[in-house]
Amino acid sequence: MTVEEGLFLVLLGVCICLSIYCAATRARVALLRKKLAESFHRRAEMTRFLDIFSKNITASGDLENWMNVTARYVSELVDSQSVCIFMEENGVFKVAGVFGAFPPLSAAGRDFQENLIAKPKYVKELLKYEQFKMGEGLIGEIALHREDMFVQSPSSDPRIAELGTLMIPIRSMLAVPLINDGKVSGVMCAVNSKNAATPFTQEQFLRFKFIASQVVLAQNMMQVYSTLSEQQRIAQELNFAKNLQMSLIPKDIPNWGKFQISAFTRASKEVSGDFYDFVQIDKNRLLVVTGDACGKGIPACMIMAMTRAFIRASIGRFTTLKALLQELNTNLYRDTSEGRYITLACCLIDKEESTIECARAGHTPLYLFLRQHIREVKPDGAGLGLLPSEIADFDTLCTGIGPNTTLLMFTDGLNEATNKNDEYYGLQRLTDVYAKSCLENKSTDELIEAIMNDVDKFSLVDGKDQDDDQTMVVIRHI
Repeated sequence: MTVEEGLFLVLLGVCICLSIYCAATRARVALLRKKLAESFHRRAEMTRFLDIFSKNITASGDLENWMNVTARYVSELVDSQSVCIFMEENGVFKVAGVFGAFPPLSAAGRDFQENLIAKPKYVKELLKYEQFKMGEGLIGEIALHREDMFVQSPSSDPRIAELGTLMIPIRSMLAVPLINDGKVSGVMCAVNSKNAATPFTQEQFLRFKFIASQVVLAQNMMQVYSTLSEQQRIAQELNFAKNLQMSLIPKDIPNWGKFQISAFTRASKEVSGDFYDFVQIDKNRLLVVTGDACGKGIPACMIMAMTRAFIRASIGRFTTLKALLQELNTNLYRDTSEGRYITLACCLIDKEESTIECARAGHTPLYLFLRQHIREVKPDGAGLGLLPSEIADFDTLCTGIGPNTTLLMFTDGLNEATNKNDEYYGLQRLTDVYAKSCLENKSTDELIEAIMNDVDKFSLVDGKDQDDDQTMVVIRHI
């Protein structure tokens, strides 16, 4: 073998090793991305669940209905025709919540079904007879053995075959025990996938298992609401809402190419209806959002959390800002009570193209500092949740961004800050400080500090007795 042949073989070996290493690295990166996406999805689902809980369980009268709401939510999440939640009470598992036409699983329930018409409205009456002791019947066995049940065909599990003929046939079934502090506190079941032609899939089963932890959380919250005094409940609500909100505020500001970003928020009460968020669409596009929910305190905080959850849940199928706002409006108009809404400002930053696309939904203007002047950006759009989707519309505006161009997003808690004479701080004072800071080439952090110092100096409250929540995001192309 010549020297040249030897070198060639060595180089060939190195190339093969590098190819294998690169392939392995790509596989690891793909796996990490998948896990990250799953983590974001699960967090979004948890947030949505807590939003729905806070919206529905506002008084003790809602406690009985809450598990029905939970069953409906679980059914939507796993695409099942019906869901039933059994809760342990004095050693007996009884139906606590049901959604859809769920078949009777106990002997007493199956006997009683013969006297009822097979319609969903009679299901709750029938299910009153469903009771299982630990180890008794299908539910009792699942609770005793703490086993998950994933049945894709009734012929594959003798326990379903033993149930005999049911007025609601079981084609496929999911069931998991609910574990609370090491003890079985209930069993959750889903019957028949919404797609009648196919059984439950592995993905549906994994989602079903994941949601079980949230149902246990609902159990704990119900216990708190049913045992605490009214004053304690208020404190519990505040603490819950405050912790929820703190978990939703972005901990880190994204490092987005040539764009420098800073953010600030301050609540007027224990919790805030304002929020800001950063959501990455892809490797080049970042969605920046500021929002201001109608009202203050817990109701506003809950709408804020709902909106954030809807945004993050929709981002995987993002097409345009307009489509995103229309979907948000549809969800909020459907799920919030009359008079509840939120204003929103959105900026879609493309770091490769150096552009920013802006949209508003009833929000304060955005101010663009460009070529030594301030330009007001006010795309049309009503507050989210105010109008039905058929008549709600949203405009967008896209502009190129060059060096030393700055964009200010804020909520009306800034311009509507008042002094002892009940005078508003106003947009003029705000834009004056903003322009001066930009001309002095202050960083985005310094710009926010300058504005807040001026607002506090005007109102003389040092942020302690402000009338409204205050939030600001500054974006600069450097």
